[in-house]
Amino acid sequence: MKRFQENETFENVIQPSRDEVISGFSLAGNWKTFFKNDNPIVLELGCGKGEYSVALGRENPDKNFIGIDIKGARFWRGAKTALEEGLSNVAFLRTQIELIDQCFGVDEVSEIWITFPDPQAKKRRQKKRLPGAHFLNMYRAFLKDGGRIHLKTDNLQLYQDTLELVLYNKLDVEHRSTDVYSEGWNDERDSIQTYYEKRFLSEGIKINYLCFRLPAGKKIRELPHE
Repeated sequence: MKRFQENETFENVIQPSRDEVISGFSLAGNWKTFFKNDNPIVLELGCGKGEYSVALGRENPDKNFIGIDIKGARFWRGAKTALEEGLSNVAFLRTQIELIDQCFGVDEVSEIWITFPDPQAKKRRQKKRLPGAHFLNMYRAFLKDGGRIHLKTDNLQLYQDTLELVLYNKLDVEHRSTDVYSEGWNDERDSIQTYYEKRFLSEGIKINYLCFRLPAGKKIRELPHE
């Protein structure tokens, strides 16, 4: 409760009600008024503690970053850190990912990071996968043409299924790896680690990474066997 109360005082935390989002979210298409600039906007979906949003904000002052999660007590840490460090290009939005297309305007977002999402392993729940066809079609509503989608996951099956979906739809794959720390990239793909990622690595679990571009006007089709 203390964290929820403190979030309400943070100028970098936006917490609209469900009705406010559905009836016409005031910042949709107007995020430049919040950040007070026209810099590219990057989202971190299911941001948890907000480690990626904060770290990316530090490394890229010429971009704006928004961590999105329904659990405000989680991203409290990231929001507080961003304020303490004076990162005016980092914000947090508390809302359901299912409503995300109501939160941004056409062509308003440049990139999306999906970091360690729930793999939704059960067959009946796979349509809820954040890198699945349903959500990719939702992202098209606000992602710029050719905008990047980054997936980072410890779940090999989720990685493989997403790659299969991407290839089936003939999307442009920029990078892919089933062991990101063996590639030697030395950038945000492996220089930033979330709380859960550190735990996975300590257990010897390999981290998978996929980056692909999502074109405008192209409906993403479900895989035939789904």
